[in-house]
Amino acid sequence: MKKRASRDEYLLRLYVSRSTSKSKLAVVNITRVCNEHLDGRYRLEVIDIREQAQLARDEQIVAVPTLIKRLPLPLQRLVGDMSNLDEVLFGLDLKVRES
Repeated sequence: MKKRASRDEYLLRLYVSRSTSKSKLAVVNITRVCNEHLDGRYRLEVIDIREQAQLARDEQIVAVPTLIKRLPLPLQRLVGDMSNLDEVLFGLDLKVRES
């Protein structure tokens, strides 16, 4: 995979259930990715579906953890603990797949 140059601001929402180990791991992993690859150009909202159930319903969250990249467009959804760095970077449009 090659890096994609981008200076856009990112708005990310990570939907979790804080009681699960996968959700806890997702928070750690996506925070690390943001700090290492977005250099302060992001806002990460961590939303516990138990505390904000209506918001999770409105976003049609069916599994947690789910990361939604709202900005920059296009909107992207990633599901899982965010431990696969290449897939997370691809999902955030920070890398392109090599042909």
